[in-house]
Amino acid sequence: MSEFNVNEIRADFPILKESVNGKPLIYFDNGATSQKPKQVIERISSYYTHENSNVHRGVHYLSDQATNAYEQARNTVARYINAAHSQEVIFTKGTTDSINTVAFSVGETLKPGDEILISGMEHHSNIVPWQMLCERKGTVLKVIPVTPEGTLDLEAFDTLLSERTKLLSIIHISNTLGTINPVEQLIQKAHQVGAKVLLDAAQSIQHLPIDVQHLDCDFLAFSGHKVFGPTGIGILYGKKDILDSLPPYQGGGDMIEQVSFEKTTYNGLPLKFEAGTPNISGAIALGAAFNYLSSIDLQGAFQHEHTLGTYLRARMKEIPTIRFIGEAPETCSTLSFLIGELHPFDLGTLLDKQGIAVRTGHHCTQPLMKQFNIPGTVRASLAFYNTTEEIDQFVVALERSIHLLS
Repeated sequence: MSEFNVNEIRADFPILKESVNGKPLIYFDNGATSQKPKQVIERISSYYTHENSNVHRGVHYLSDQATNAYEQARNTVARYINAAHSQEVIFTKGTTDSINTVAFSVGETLKPGDEILISGMEHHSNIVPWQMLCERKGTVLKVIPVTPEGTLDLEAFDTLLSERTKLLSIIHISNTLGTINPVEQLIQKAHQVGAKVLLDAAQSIQHLPIDVQHLDCDFLAFSGHKVFGPTGIGILYGKKDILDSLPPYQGGGDMIEQVSFEKTTYNGLPLKFEAGTPNISGAIALGAAFNYLSSIDLQGAFQHEHTLGTYLRARMKEIPTIRFIGEAPETCSTLSFLIGELHPFDLGTLLDKQGIAVRTGHHCTQPLMKQFNIPGTVRASLAFYNTTEEIDQFVVALERSIHLLS
């Protein structure tokens, strides 16, 4: 494992050498998707050049090579999140697909009046599937309020949680506010009333070490593209005994043991939840992404990113008319803000003209925007390949944009 050096790390990410509108790219939209190291890009190319074949289906050489690489990627992910068994790692299309899988499969075990508990800071992908479940099954959706500071109202959580709660589905880190939620405490309390817990780790897997056995979550969902892997691939972790007890989400090839016109029996884990030809190259490249993370000074990378987040907030406070949306004491390097009465879209457009990529809009958290009575925000979200120099340039560009719009 090599010592963390941001300049050496940046050399691994080819896109960081790109220019936008004649300016060096400053990529501050990592909350939407992360950039990919050359090791991941090359692994995708290598698969299609040397191993392309379907998995779990053939006895020939290429199929054997592809299957081995696919399953090695599963093992790599399992080690990274410290799953007890590799069968507990299900390949999906992404966080949204993972949550929908749980919503359907757990939903089939619920009855009218059972309650699902989420929070007011959830991404739409952790709201809509539960609403669909409630319409389908007559279950009840409860929402933990969010305080003006952007933290969970823990007293309200204690009031909402009851023996009727069958599942708590909670975001680990808010994609809009950057708030790090006290998930260990929430998981423990949910288990005390017999509820299962799904942790949305789409915004935490790339910022924090994740140990599913330590967290004791029953399910964990994240997307490959948020953690330096490709799009179209994601992970659903679930405790083996729970996954074994649940019905599959989809039917088709590979998820079956025996099929007749009278009855079908299902395959064992993890294949029971992986119907059809999977995203083989995506899974293999996701394994490469985690291999890459394991090859660097990961704790140093996380510390560097934490330092960047603190520096970003300190520099942004120098702007007189700034308003931070969410000021929780525990945050990651994601910052949502507004400048006076200026529209976020206008700021984002002018920043783009200066080579800086940020996100503007409601960030798929419309209920949260409604609570704060705003249409959206500008969001700067950092990764460990960003630098303090980029933050300095960002602040200068932002001040220039404010001047042009004022």
